[in-house]
Amino acid sequence: MIRDITIGQYYPGKSVLHRLDPRTKFIGTLAFLISVFVFHTFLGYLVATIFLAAMIKLSTVPVKFIFKGLKAIVIILMITVFFNMLLTPGEVLWKFGILKITKEGVSLAVKMAIRLIYLVIGSSVMTLTTTPNQLTDGLERLLRPLNKIHVPVHEISMMMSIALRFIPILLEETDKIMKAQMARGADFESGNFIQRAKNMVPLLVPLFISAFRRANDLAMAMEARCYHGGAGRTQMKPLKYASGDWIAFGILVLYMGIAIGFRIAGL
Repeated sequence: MIRDITIGQYYPGKSVLHRLDPRTKFIGTLAFLISVFVFHTFLGYLVATIFLAAMIKLSTVPVKFIFKGLKAIVIILMITVFFNMLLTPGEVLWKFGILKITKEGVSLAVKMAIRLIYLVIGSSVMTLTTTPNQLTDGLERLLRPLNKIHVPVHEISMMMSIALRFIPILLEETDKIMKAQMARGADFESGNFIQRAKNMVPLLVPLFISAFRRANDLAMAMEARCYHGGAGRTQMKPLKYASGDWIAFGILVLYMGIAIGFRIAGL
């Protein structure tokens, strides 16, 4: 399960998506996530599916690698589907005591499941094709207008970049600690929910200690290099839009136009 989390990881490649400006990928991902909520019929979700499949194809990232990230949200997905089916009023399809499943509940549960899956996959495609440094630079450039109202844009971007960079590191550390504790007789699988929660203590304590140690080492390294935030800092590779980015923006405008058109037409 630990190795199944793909958000925050980078998959090296030279695909069309890898070469796009990170700002284009930020805007494109945001547009896709918005479109998932704009579409409200299965015909609309079919359009979103075709768009997402095309992006996965262009990324050249293995489909299995992208979809294995869904294993980490299986429980959340099941809870979402379960409560939507049982708590949505409408035409009753099945009833047992106070429990009932409605036609509207099944429809809403399927839609919510599709949205949640597409949110994870869409975000994963962006992080898998963009390095943490590119994410930082792109986010900083997009938020630069907020500097005029004294928002610490560079610091916010840096924190997000460090958080994304730490995800695979902490996952690897968690896997190592878990294997070490299992070799010492720790059991993380058997028992009820409370027992398994107690069994996580030998895992969480050393993990937090390791995380704080890494954070402290990083802070000392940044201070040793006289890091003082974004004031007056320059970039070795300034971001510039290329022809591929403008083509991507054109495709995004067309896609969002279709999404809004479907919403207005009720399709």
